[in-house]
Amino acid sequence: MPVFTSRPTLQGTFGMASSTHWLASQSAMAVLESGGNAFDAAVAGAFVLHVVEPHLNGPAGEVPILLAPAGGAVQVLCGQGVAPAGASGAHFRGLGLDLVPGTGPLAAAVPGAFDAWLLLLRDHGTKSLDDVLRYAIGYAEHGHAPVEKVGATVETVRELFETEWTSSAEVYLPGGRAPRPGERFRNPALAATWKRLLAETAGSGDREARIDAAREVWRSGFIAQALIRQSRRPTMDTSGTRHTGVLTEADLAGWSATYEAPATYDWNGWTVCKAGPWSQGPALLQQLALLPPELPAHGSADYVHLLVEGCKLAMADREAWYGDAAEVPLAELLSDDYNAGRRTLIGAKASWEMRPGSPGGRTPRLPAQAYARVDGSAPEFDPMGAGEPTVARVPGEPHVAADGTTRGDTCHLDVVDRWGNMVAATPSGGWLQSNPVVPELGFPLGSRLQMTWLEEGLANSLTPGRRPRTTLTPSLALRDHVPVLAFGTPGGDQQDQWQLHFFLAVTLGAPVRGGLDLQGAIDAPNWHNDSFPSSFYPRGRRPGSVTVESRLGADVIEELRRRGHDVTVAPAWSEGRLSAVARDPETGVLSAAANPRGMQGYAVGR
Repeated sequence: MPVFTSRPTLQGTFGMASSTHWLASQSAMAVLESGGNAFDAAVAGAFVLHVVEPHLNGPAGEVPILLAPAGGAVQVLCGQGVAPAGASGAHFRGLGLDLVPGTGPLAAAVPGAFDAWLLLLRDHGTKSLDDVLRYAIGYAEHGHAPVEKVGATVETVRELFETEWTSSAEVYLPGGRAPRPGERFRNPALAATWKRLLAETAGSGDREARIDAAREVWRSGFIAQALIRQSRRPTMDTSGTRHTGVLTEADLAGWSATYEAPATYDWNGWTVCKAGPWSQGPALLQQLALLPPELPAHGSADYVHLLVEGCKLAMADREAWYGDAAEVPLAELLSDDYNAGRRTLIGAKASWEMRPGSPGGRTPRLPAQAYARVDGSAPEFDPMGAGEPTVARVPGEPHVAADGTTRGDTCHLDVVDRWGNMVAATPSGGWLQSNPVVPELGFPLGSRLQMTWLEEGLANSLTPGRRPRTTLTPSLALRDHVPVLAFGTPGGDQQDQWQLHFFLAVTLGAPVRGGLDLQGAIDAPNWHNDSFPSSFYPRGRRPGSVTVESRLGADVIEELRRRGHDVTVAPAWSEGRLSAVARDPETGVLSAAANPRGMQGYAVGR
């Protein structure tokens, strides 16, 4: 663990919030200060993230939420919408496609984020709809000073916005000018949407009834009608062709967010909770299950090699077995016998092969395109610009084409309050780069269906009424059945790599001020590999690759290369974007920390 950290691990007893943007963290804290609980605060922070990180998430995107009510059981609130009824593989193949486009209405699942946040507020919060939306409305209506990446992202899609997605240009290129730091940027259409929502539901009854009325407006009222109109507009997408979507009124009206039990794994006295295998969450659990009883020294070449090779095995299983279109043998994938056998596959040299296992004697099957490779080994590095796709683009390839090929990314938000309520959520999708802005609403549809395969018979085949397998994967960890730690990160396929490294650093590292060294674990040099298929269009992979921060050290990097890893050295602070909060159940002391990389994540609390 490093002696130096970029910031202190915050400690207090009242409440803590940590997220990928300081305005979301502070808005969540303001709700705690006004008497709200962690769930109220998370909802307020989430709607602010839609405003201040529109290149990373939106209301029509998706979100998995892990929640731990004080004294209650951990639950997963699934805000991942399903494929519309008309989104069959046959329909897409009939259009001449072999992959779901990475942008445009064809790639839109039923939007899930909005309903999930409102369901959380209704069932676990205490505040009114007005209370939690006021921060997002204020920033959208009166403006905020955008982070640099908002304007930089808009510039990458300027040509597309000006020539094809003109409703997006009206919001993000007012007067032909992209958002700039230090100047107020407004989204009046988004503010008007939430104000109209509040006005239409004002007479709907008590707090819970009004929230349900707002959910109905989303499903079948003016919001639903605008989303359907947008889906039916021919839109240029990454295929280079204009397509219309298949989202219908019935799709929107028939879906709602749902609760389910988490997938769990017990390791070294901790119980780690994740969303199920419709997400990639169990891949972190599999990586824990693959660890030997004794670990090499943290940050050593032996340590990095062990974790990289274990990740390759877990991710090969993810590609063969995870999804929502078939039964997933999760109990076998996490069993001791299965992982004891898999552990023997980790040798002294790096593997460049895809090696899914055979849980319960089943025969693994990978999609044919899972073997696609992106040539070139030199990704372009940008601390906040790697985006959800983990496969680096080919050197010299345009960063964005007129068809909208560009990168999205993700947010994260954690909150813990003085009563012990805890929540971790990873909102994403519905980015400004995913689809044109719906002019009446001020935000776009998402593009999560790009994570499915058009090949039939796979766990993650595009299937009407089933969820696309998402990379979004927040975490909660318990000691003695009591929630202690909530954490997560943006980063697509990297998420459960960076989170494993963080979790091990926290749980095996030295305590700070009597508590967990959250900031030290976040700040520690990090790395990831791309040896498995990317979850994002165009679905390539880089066998044998490992991308490391330069701070890892020249001797470690050289030893990894000697062991056969294709190592790319990234800038010193470029890998990982974690946020975290914690609560000591014995003392009630709360902690929080946030990622310094990209200079926008912040934790607040007292």
